[in-house]
Amino acid sequence: MHKIEIQINPRVKQPVDTILLTRAIVTVLNNEHVAHPVTISVLITDDATLQRLNLHYRNIDAPTDVLSFASEDDSRSHAVSALVNPTQTTRYLGDIAISYDRVVAQATEYHHSRERELAYLTVHGVLHLLGYDHERGEEETIHMRTREEAAMKDLDLQRES
Repeated sequence: MHKIEIQINPRVKQPVDTILLTRAIVTVLNNEHVAHPVTISVLITDDATLQRLNLHYRNIDAPTDVLSFASEDDSRSHAVSALVNPTQTTRYLGDIAISYDRVVAQATEYHHSRERELAYLTVHGVLHLLGYDHERGEEETIHMRTREEAAMKDLDLQRES
């Protein structure tokens, strides 16, 4: 069984649906055929924290919606069998940090619910932990978006037409 650790920064005053976060993570892991147990840590925080992390790790002095910190080298392929050592009981996959300020703002901007935005950012972050990276070019972007859309459909949170 996967272990999902969720921490909510006390500065986040709105209720956060941790059940939805867990469902989104498990959906991606199932869709990507991650059969062996993994641990993922999620931090729900604010713009100020994401801006500090973004500056420290990416040298970008601006808030962002989600950051992922994989426990392995980002150059790996999507071959999930290479991600899991069957001799280990649980493998640490990495950390995801999400700005709840961005969840609220982007839900308004894109005219959908906060729940959909939170699930989407979570799905996006988990795919990054699994080696997907939309910044590697158009083909990789299309592939990652396809995987995101599949997970969102499975969560019954796809975009309204």
